[in-house]
Amino acid sequence: MPSNVALVPAASPEEALMHFERRLRLETDCWDTHHALNEQEQDFVLLDVRSPDLYEAGHIPKAINLPHGKIIARKMCDFPDDTLFVVYCAGPHCNGANKAAIRLAKLGYQVKELIGGIEGWKDEGFDLVTGVV
Repeated sequence: MPSNVALVPAASPEEALMHFERRLRLETDCWDTHHALNEQEQDFVLLDVRSPDLYEAGHIPKAINLPHGKIIARKMCDFPDDTLFVVYCAGPHCNGANKAAIRLAKLGYQVKELIGGIEGWKDEGFDLVTGVV
């Protein structure tokens, strides 16, 4: 009798490849983001889509605060059409980053979600900054 892991057959290698490549087009992780912010040219805009109070209490360095409900065409007009946004919220228990990603995509922007959000960032041992940028 197969284990609970093997009970449902695994995807084919081709299906797995398509799935994981797709995920990397839609997501980035805390380590890659931290490395890019500190060691490489920043070629994306990091958006903290939580409330201003939560942002002020602690956010990822170089992040801009724009709550997901405020992502509208008028507020985005200063960003070039080819801007890549990386969005984050509190973490896996929060869908604010998903809501922000939907809004940005509807406005025609490229977007990736920072998986783990602020909690993932802290789990990696990376520092937060406080106050308003």
